[in-house]
Amino acid sequence: MAYHDLQQAAETRRSIYALNKKLPISNDEVNQIIEHAVLHTPSSFNSQSTRIVVVFGAEHEKVWGFVEEALRQIIPAEKFAPTEQKLNSFKAGAATILFFEDQKVVKGLQEQFPSYAENFPIWAEHTNAMHQYAIWTTLASAGIGANLQHYNPLPDEAIAKEYDLPESWTLRAQMVIGGIEAPAREKEFAPLPERFKVFGA
Repeated sequence: MAYHDLQQAAETRRSIYALNKKLPISNDEVNQIIEHAVLHTPSSFNSQSTRIVVVFGAEHEKVWGFVEEALRQIIPAEKFAPTEQKLNSFKAGAATILFFEDQKVVKGLQEQFPSYAENFPIWAEHTNAMHQYAIWTTLASAGIGANLQHYNPLPDEAIAKEYDLPESWTLRAQMVIGGIEAPAREKEFAPLPERFKVFGA
């Protein structure tokens, strides 16, 4: 495989907000993509602390119903219309991938390696982000649109209760996926010299 293939996949990965329920591959293939990322994404000290839950169809819409219920508690009814429109765009997708970090693993490493204790929560976030990127990029290569949301901790309790998840699992992000109804906007780039420097080449 040429490295250009990986670069092309990275360029294909975009935030797609206009989604539909028509995935171009089967649910099983989506699950296989996620399973591969879970097995092969690196983690500090090989901690393997990331946990993932995928919800399709009615379960996907149920999750966004939990988010809506939580938001209605804090946003006045007369101002809720824009939020409802955004949530409906997420519900229009086919599935949601829920990314968690298992705090039991993180705390175990903190106890085992106290010299690095303050770093393990940070490294866990790095691991979770790498899972998100690996999955997002591979899904994009398969023609699936996705966008990443962070409504945690608002729906955390309802989601954990609904799917009987361990208390140690902390929700970190929600990735909505689906068929691509409309492409992403043209991407704007900040000046590269402000973001990338080389010395000694």
